[in-house]
Amino acid sequence: MSENHHGPAAVISGERHDTATRAPAFGPVTITAGDPRYQSLVEGYNHRFTGTPDQVRLVSTTAQVVDAVDEAVAAGRRIAVRSGGHCFEDFTASPGIEVLLDLSQMADVYYDPDMRAFAIEGGATLGNVYKTLFKGWGVTIPGGTCFEVGVGGHITGGGYGHLSRRDGLVVDHLYAVEVVVVDQSGRARPVVATREPDDPHRDLWWAHTGGGGGNFGVVTRFWMRSPGVDSDDPTLLLPRAPARMRRRFVMWPWEPMTEEALTRLIRNYCTWFEDNSDPESPARELWSNLIVTHRSSGMFGLTTVMDDDAPGAEEMVNAQLDAIKAGVGVDPVVDTHEVVPWMSVWMPSYSWPNDPNGRYKHKAGYLRRCYTDRQLAALYRHLGGTGYDNPAACLVLTAFGGRVNAVAPGATAIPQRETILKASYSAGFWQSPGQDATNIQWVREYYRDVYAETGGVPVPGDVDDGSYISYPDADLADPEWNTSGTAWHTLYYKDNYPRLQEVKRRYDPRDVFHHALSIELPA
Repeated sequence: MSENHHGPAAVISGERHDTATRAPAFGPVTITAGDPRYQSLVEGYNHRFTGTPDQVRLVSTTAQVVDAVDEAVAAGRRIAVRSGGHCFEDFTASPGIEVLLDLSQMADVYYDPDMRAFAIEGGATLGNVYKTLFKGWGVTIPGGTCFEVGVGGHITGGGYGHLSRRDGLVVDHLYAVEVVVVDQSGRARPVVATREPDDPHRDLWWAHTGGGGGNFGVVTRFWMRSPGVDSDDPTLLLPRAPARMRRRFVMWPWEPMTEEALTRLIRNYCTWFEDNSDPESPARELWSNLIVTHRSSGMFGLTTVMDDDAPGAEEMVNAQLDAIKAGVGVDPVVDTHEVVPWMSVWMPSYSWPNDPNGRYKHKAGYLRRCYTDRQLAALYRHLGGTGYDNPAACLVLTAFGGRVNAVAPGATAIPQRETILKASYSAGFWQSPGQDATNIQWVREYYRDVYAETGGVPVPGDVDDGSYISYPDADLADPEWNTSGTAWHTLYYKDNYPRLQEVKRRYDPRDVFHHALSIELPA
């Protein structure tokens, strides 16, 4: 039975359905380098990259997006699209970009009764999405914990967070997208693509379930509704938001942490997830984040959270920590265990790194099971060694699996559906451009050492499973740092890449939307 009252091939207006009650549209506004607003608008979260576009176009409706794209294409100007500006690479700030399309004024979140789904405009931030869904209907999406991240990049890359083991990825709840695409003639038009099996644009929907942002067009709106839900009651259309979270925060000191001790701790952590990541496991309710900062930080910590209304929450949180501590031989110096309201205490932005003026370099990988002994030794060499002093440099091992693994690898564009942890490798943050070379070189060598047996990158296999496109790393396409013989797109998309290329051919045949790691047109 069709889920869409309008039919799957509908192309709707760029305006909200309740335009009669909406304030007049903002903009469009065009800002150039002589404007005092320009500098603040070209800076992204990662201050290593500041763009110099000829103009920044701020828009608030789909119609304005169509006009802006039409003008840029007609003038032969390269265009890039920014939702929240939280990208790890220079995708919206590279030197060749001439028009930066800023969606920050397209930030509405509302229930759309015609689609029986929650509409989220492409410039909304996660913080606004969570608050609106929770306050209005008591529901949520299983997205990330950084409030300032824009949905445009987060959702299109797959989207995950502290509820993903319970509820899957954000894209597992994506019903439809509205995308402004450019045809072979150079004309822009909005297309609505749904997950309906008979939707002629279904492949465009599929490409946005993990195919990454900036590849196919401008996403002006997402509609969210969990699959299999057949109701007109909006409070039933998305996962229930927790009322309160049981949270445990533990810190270990670095000074007594030998290689044997740290290796045992990380192995224990990984093993717990090997044993507790089945989609039907009761432990899918538990999420944790182990952040092993560099020895120069003095200590490092684990945060574990779980819906306090889940059966056995207190016992499970305690049991996980007991398993992680077993045989380590170094006692924690901090251990707090409390129950806190979900929205007002747990959900305030948990950004990492958290310096808004910082410069960053991050890398990532998926784990299907625990690191090998050689990999664990490499982690200790770089995090526990001397000669490098950045307290924020780290390894982050974030809980994955659970309901994420209930979806087939080809059902969405994100193929890593047999994993237990998401690993991030970071040089932390710094503020001086003069520190770029030292920090970037350190994290590159650290990452290459961890994956030395597979050409310096996490080639899919028994232990590793590629990387995550929403943590983009242009080094994966650089033969100096990727000597594996495995293409960057295989690391991100595996067997889904050829299908993504066909979507690119159909909806962006002129390659209007591209960046350093964008989907390439098929030969």
